[in-house]
Amino acid sequence: MLVATLGNLGGGCSPVSEDSAVRVGSPSPAGGPPSSAPTAAVAQQVTLAFAGDVHFTGRTTKLLDHPDTAIGPFAAQLSAADIAVVNLETAITTRGTPEPKEFHFRAPASAYAALQAAGVDIASLGNNHALDYGRVGLADTLASAQQVGMAVIGAGRNADDAYAAHVITVHGVRVAVLAMSQIHTLAQQWAPTATRSGVAMAHDLARTVRAVRDAKAQADVVVVYLHWGVERSNCPKDEMRDLADALADAGATMIVGTHAHVPLAAGMIGDTYVHYGLGNFIWYVGNADTIVLTVTVTAVPGSGTAKVTKAEINPGVITSTGQPKPVTGAAAKPVLDRLAQAQRCSELPPFTP
Repeated sequence: MLVATLGNLGGGCSPVSEDSAVRVGSPSPAGGPPSSAPTAAVAQQVTLAFAGDVHFTGRTTKLLDHPDTAIGPFAAQLSAADIAVVNLETAITTRGTPEPKEFHFRAPASAYAALQAAGVDIASLGNNHALDYGRVGLADTLASAQQVGMAVIGAGRNADDAYAAHVITVHGVRVAVLAMSQIHTLAQQWAPTATRSGVAMAHDLARTVRAVRDAKAQADVVVVYLHWGVERSNCPKDEMRDLADALADAGATMIVGTHAHVPLAAGMIGDTYVHYGLGNFIWYVGNADTIVLTVTVTAVPGSGTAKVTKAEINPGVITSTGQPKPVTGAAAKPVLDRLAQAQRCSELPPFTP
């Protein structure tokens, strides 16, 4: 599998690890008495894998006949990460009424089983399809996730729920992951309130920034997973740049995006790593580029600070079944060439470890 460092172009996860950092007053590894002097915590590395838009509709519906293999060979990379995140761009429901919009996606609860079998830990619902079948459909989507133990972010039973981060501790490092949508279609109607369910909307900038700051207050690593951009454009628009700047200022360690259906590129805003878009992943339209992004973060547990120390992509293509497969050699070159093109319009300083 070809691995390209993102700086040069412009997780299922394994079980959550126990805290392996040495804590003040903790017993020595040999089981002896605690040290009389405080011992500094040891920096730890956490790996996070990200893939893009997933739905099971049209040709991808048949993949759920065998949930254990629905994701395909990229499942190995997702499972190898400490935390793996995808965008679940569908309602999980058999009920509800279609919303007044062009495309409607829904899938059975076995979609969650497919994600879990591939090692996906967190599914974002912060997108423009989570309410395709209204709030009845969203209620089913949330209830099914809870029933099978699938962590979901970016939508909820009320605004506090929708904007909340999911926090996982890995090697003692607390990682907060939260999601929002910046898509304008039905944004006002789908926005959550104190008493109404909905999708966390990045258009409410004050609430979005507060959500990131709240996550920063409780975690060493803050990941913001955004649904934004222009479909089929691999260049970010000004609205995306402005939001990325605001979230970097609020303390995001990294910002990762989806929605455009084509991969975008990456770079840095100060100390914040930004990847504008991952493209589709499980999708009913085949013969398209896809990527899986793996980011390594180094942090001292409890410090509230972290640094991205490695970022890699694995290029792939979406096959005629809608399932992604990794590509190498000559087959990877067109994908990498288009990523290089995207890098030129990202207008971000490239990532350097």
